[in-house]
Amino acid sequence: MAGQFRDFVCAQFRELPMLATTDTCAGRTFIVTGANSGIGYETAKHLINLQASKVILAVRNTKAGKRAKADIEAAAAGDKNGAVEVWPLNLGSYASVRAFAKRAMNSLERIDGLVENAAIALDRWTRAEGNETSVTVNVFSNILLATLLLPKMMDTARVFNTVPHLVFVTSSLAFTQRTQLESLDRDIWGRLNDESLKLGNRYSITKLLNLYAAIHFATLFPASRTGVVVNFTNPGLCKTGLVRYCSLKTRVQVEALRALLGRTSKLGSRTVLYALVANSSSHGQYLSDCEIRKDQVPSWMTDPEGKIMQKYIWDGIAERLGIMESGLLDQTS
Repeated sequence: MAGQFRDFVCAQFRELPMLATTDTCAGRTFIVTGANSGIGYETAKHLINLQASKVILAVRNTKAGKRAKADIEAAAAGDKNGAVEVWPLNLGSYASVRAFAKRAMNSLERIDGLVENAAIALDRWTRAEGNETSVTVNVFSNILLATLLLPKMMDTARVFNTVPHLVFVTSSLAFTQRTQLESLDRDIWGRLNDESLKLGNRYSITKLLNLYAAIHFATLFPASRTGVVVNFTNPGLCKTGLVRYCSLKTRVQVEALRALLGRTSKLGSRTVLYALVANSSSHGQYLSDCEIRKDQVPSWMTDPEGKIMQKYIWDGIAERLGIMESGLLDQTS
């Protein structure tokens, strides 16, 4: 454990490379969720500077999104009017996710990259779509959006002879949640919807569930068949507003740690940009510090029992979202 923490601290102070270039981004269309601030904002800003033809800022707060759009355009070299668009997306509402996906499928010529960056951290109990809110936002809606937009990304690969990337932004905190997950006794969704259940960090456990599901998603849809690379990237500890909805005590604790060890959002976004341009060997892989880091993924996530858990979690999500029944998976076969 001490060695892992030492490695984490050392990594936090690395100067990460910028591996995305105009060759890999120019003329292409990208969607970035949660793009009005933090890592999402910096990712979108980089993409515009790398000559992307269109970057969709998918945001819950469109007023904040429009401010971000204005700032990105003002900082960009040359005339970028029209390259940045602000689209509403509330991951707390399945109807909003479906409406966003329908708009993208119908109005966008192509999708070369989807960055599933938006997430929420809460330390108080609320509900959305019948689930505890962070479960809906961080797990269910992220998987729903990925499933709905994958067919368009497959079409992009075929029509434009490119390699689109679907990037799930994750966190190494997920790997700290094995004991918490095991305590749910295989009734994961029921237990997480029990208001009386006291979990130390719902954000982290939802990141673990999302990662399990995303790994299985990548297995279901190999890049060799779809033409789309699916990977998972860890930006590290960054100075963002993630805990803004938490209690004062939580905010003070997290901000103290960030002050000591946190990367800037600009630096953290380089891991996301790497994930958007990494070659096909990154499909189904965990990326950190702008590298493929299989060694950082615990064996209990990928061994035979881990694969059973991946499918168990995926099946639970698919059933609750009606993915199987709606024929969404058939579109990608």
